[in-house]
Amino acid sequence: MCGIAGFIDPRTADLESVSRAMARALIHRGPDDGGIWTQRDVGLGLAHRRLSIVDLSPAGHQPMRSESGRYEIVFNGEIYNYQTLRRQLEQAGACAWRGHSDTEILLAAIERWGLHKTLQQCVGMFALALWDRQQRKLSLARDRGGEKPLYYGHSGGAFLFGSELKALRAHPAFQGEVDRDCVALYLRYNYVPEPYSIFKGIMRLPPGTVVEVDSQGNCGKPVAYWKAADLVHGDAPRFAGTDAQATDALELILSEAVALQMVADVPLGAFLSGGVDSSLVVALMQKQSERKVRTFTIGFTEAAYDESQHARAVAQHLGTEHCELLVTPAEAMQVIPRLPTIYDEPFADSSQIPTFLVAQLARQHVTVALSGDAGDELFGGYNRYSWATRVWRAVRLQRPIRKLTARSIRAIPPHSWARAFNLARPFIPKGWQAAQMGNKVHKFAELLECSRNELYLTLVSHWNNPASVVRGACEPRTVLTDLMESSGSRPFEECMMYWDLLTYLPGDILAKVDRAAMAVSLETRVPLLDHRVVEFAWSLPLQMRVRRGEGKWLLKQLLSRYVPRSLTDRPKTGFGIPIDSWLRGALRPWAEELLDEARLRREGFFDPKPIREKWQAHIEGGRNWAYWLWDVLMFQAWWQDAGSRPMHSGADSDAASQFVKA
Repeated sequence: MCGIAGFIDPRTADLESVSRAMARALIHRGPDDGGIWTQRDVGLGLAHRRLSIVDLSPAGHQPMRSESGRYEIVFNGEIYNYQTLRRQLEQAGACAWRGHSDTEILLAAIERWGLHKTLQQCVGMFALALWDRQQRKLSLARDRGGEKPLYYGHSGGAFLFGSELKALRAHPAFQGEVDRDCVALYLRYNYVPEPYSIFKGIMRLPPGTVVEVDSQGNCGKPVAYWKAADLVHGDAPRFAGTDAQATDALELILSEAVALQMVADVPLGAFLSGGVDSSLVVALMQKQSERKVRTFTIGFTEAAYDESQHARAVAQHLGTEHCELLVTPAEAMQVIPRLPTIYDEPFADSSQIPTFLVAQLARQHVTVALSGDAGDELFGGYNRYSWATRVWRAVRLQRPIRKLTARSIRAIPPHSWARAFNLARPFIPKGWQAAQMGNKVHKFAELLECSRNELYLTLVSHWNNPASVVRGACEPRTVLTDLMESSGSRPFEECMMYWDLLTYLPGDILAKVDRAAMAVSLETRVPLLDHRVVEFAWSLPLQMRVRRGEGKWLLKQLLSRYVPRSLTDRPKTGFGIPIDSWLRGALRPWAEELLDEARLRREGFFDPKPIREKWQAHIEGGRNWAYWLWDVLMFQAWWQDAGSRPMHSGADSDAASQFVKA
């Protein structure tokens, strides 16, 4: 795991110093080593920071040149099957190796097979920049699932790229005008969705694609070398075996993915929440390990949000070397001032706080940690899949009946619904049980008049009409917009899983884990996102993933071979923290300052009225508006942090064009 950056700008006078500045901005991603490479006649700079994982020797230093001298590369990530590729290359005549790093193998493969064919042969997570001296072009590429980030685009006349925006901001040409349309998208999703970034002219490279840039900095369109859409809409054969055969096949393919991702020349462990996905990954790790696997869990002193006992029970059953940390609210809140720097653009998934804390805990013991991410998207684990399906069936009523029902539901406040559900919990089927039932009932009322696609969009949205809150914004089309328009007649659960795989997973989940872990120089790996596991999951009939309303059915079948179901069979709660009560308590002064009406008006991004209304209702104990308010607070905190550098707001003349620290 590393950090990469670079630029094409013939006007840059000191290529070396600018390249070093961009590399320094990413030192947290690679504290072990760094390097730069420049080409004066092009105005090209490549920068790299290294977190040494495989081949700790100087032979793994980057930027790295190919044996023929044609290519120069900076590479972030891991090629898990690099040893297999090495053997194939040796059989073809390549054998003059300088070391045993996957980067060297990757370069040799590119020289022999070309970039696109090589990427199709690779099993891994990565972002890379490859300079071709012969064709005088720069190629940027990103892994299939979107585990590793890569921003790119033009600013101030320069072409810039980097693992994080802070590297681009280190270039003197960077202007950084905030894209108000993307602020609206952020308020809807609680993250800026790909391919956008918070800045005009700067994009994220879509997963599974390559984009080429000529020596003048002219950028083409991304070209896919792998498409998730082919799994859903293509002609690939579907799995036709029995349940037992499917469980056997999943065990084989996932075991291989886990084994490949356990290869490292540094200490390695795993995150363990005690849920299905992380428990399965740890079980397969322990099965293939000669020593106890190190596992890590964060717990909270607030009992309603503490699931550490579940992880502890799984760890004891599997015999891992388990480490857990019980965190107080005060300790968790200490992370909040660091969030704008860690995430580098507005990001408001509040589980970012425990994610950072568990990464910080793990880094005290290991350099690499495996996680159970992607199980929900691939095997139908999110509560909203079963809920939305039931809601969709329920809303097929006459419109007047739906309106009357919604009005009746809203007449009872969320806390009363929650109390009623708690009393009735013993009599409610497990498929209908979930956390924060009062808020979910009110959410159900909002969905009663939706179409199927609108229902999903409402479920994944925070602010349903964000363009009315962000001044001067017009919400643009997104990847999700295109996906929903081409969904066809597939089952609703399967559509939602597909949409989440291409949007929510890379935009929220993977970004959250990458930034939190890399802030403490920890590499994370996701065995369930091995593309062969992804392809297998999508070959399964839906009933093997979601059966009778039970998500992750096949994963649970496999897990039961290693862990009793009694240890993991419970309602899904997520990696939550009590943001709602914190905002009414210890965080209230901080929030009051950021949500001050005069400040909101002066900075010019938001219409203060709806924000202040939600804030007042929240602190008075009415409906829980914590998620909506957290979106605004994280933007405000980011903008305040960004004010330490010259920044443009993109505002009209009636609003501030530069941030003034309050």
